[in-house]
Amino acid sequence: MALRFEVLGRFNRARAAQLTLPHFACQTPLFMPVGTQGTIKGLTTDQLEEIGCQIILGNTYHLALRPTSELIDELGGLHKFMNWPRALLTDSGGFQMVSCITNLYVAGIFYTQWHFAYIFQVSLLHLADITEKGVTFQSPVDGKPMLLTPEESIQIQNRIGADIIMALDDVVRTTITGPRIEEAMYRTLRWVDRCIAAHKRPHEQNLFGIVQGGLDPVLRDICVRGLVDRNLPGYAIGGLAGGEDKDSFWRVVAQCTAALPEDKPRYVMGVGYPLDIVVCSALGADMYDCVYPTRTARFGTALVPEGVLKLKHNAMVNDTRPIDPTCACMVCKNYTRAYIHCLVTKDAMGSQLLSYHNLYYMLQLSRNLHSSIVEGRCYIIPDSNLCASRNSNVVRFLWQFPKGDVPEWVCNAMDVAGIDISSCCSS
Repeated sequence: MALRFEVLGRFNRARAAQLTLPHFACQTPLFMPVGTQGTIKGLTTDQLEEIGCQIILGNTYHLALRPTSELIDELGGLHKFMNWPRALLTDSGGFQMVSCITNLYVAGIFYTQWHFAYIFQVSLLHLADITEKGVTFQSPVDGKPMLLTPEESIQIQNRIGADIIMALDDVVRTTITGPRIEEAMYRTLRWVDRCIAAHKRPHEQNLFGIVQGGLDPVLRDICVRGLVDRNLPGYAIGGLAGGEDKDSFWRVVAQCTAALPEDKPRYVMGVGYPLDIVVCSALGADMYDCVYPTRTARFGTALVPEGVLKLKHNAMVNDTRPIDPTCACMVCKNYTRAYIHCLVTKDAMGSQLLSYHNLYYMLQLSRNLHSSIVEGRCYIIPDSNLCASRNSNVVRFLWQFPKGDVPEWVCNAMDVAGIDISSCCSS
């Protein structure tokens, strides 16, 4: 095991910890930006260090295709290749086999569909064949069939050299029902044994297992117990944020975090909305990743305490305020909404500035959660008037509900987490 996980503070189910990895000592809860091919679009590694990024997520599937894991290994591993001194996590590559970028022609009109916070997910099961051996899929380069096995996934990740690597799992969307969910869960457990056997660098890289089971609490419980029996360095909650309703989403997170070990990190995969992170952290989760902050930036949208700010709107033309007057990032200190509005419609610099701000926002959210939990106090302030001061230790997520119309699922989840926000919830 190549990590150390020390809980520094608790608030009911929420916990703040130090996760010490081979390349960096991280503070949790933490958000991991997605750097698919060893880069966060538009930002340098120096800038990512500047805003406090602790772990970058790399995509095994894409890195194996280009520049190839063999080349990365020859050049000293992904840390050296991308000039990143802090921690890295690589996914198993399995998700991209069954759901990834595709272009379709529909009724003569060209549409681009993408995995964007799972808002519009495209299943490529006609391109991927999942069997006990592994996942067979068509190469996006030459169309030839390729096989990704649990062993091959781990071998690729061993060559890439990330601090945390993920076991290959049988990925099924939560909107699917029937025996396929049970099949995928049991196959995930069998595959994790093959991943453990194939892992050649356990003292340098930490292999995390992934809890599957769809929305079925019985299957989730079986998978959690099976993975815990294998005593892995950490555990991920997978198969969520795939179109299920929010009430089902938080209940799965609550169930899994309650059953996973207290002394191991818990990673909710694919979660990147600030509100979701606040709720999951209250329920005892530690780690998150998503393309949402950077991808929404490329569409001209900024993250702010009140929700989102769309910089492409004409209302921004003469607005001389910063994106967020309470934000201390370089963008908010130096540029106006009007300036960024001018850029986002014409210049790549606009998306770069918004990516910088949005990632700063997410990383600051993580820091706020950590410090407030360590200080042993509720990190939710229901009355936004109490948040008027620039108190960096206050998470002001309820600002986006000025009329008190906090979604019922949030109120229910927070109640289970032991945090009373009933005064902000509609009766």
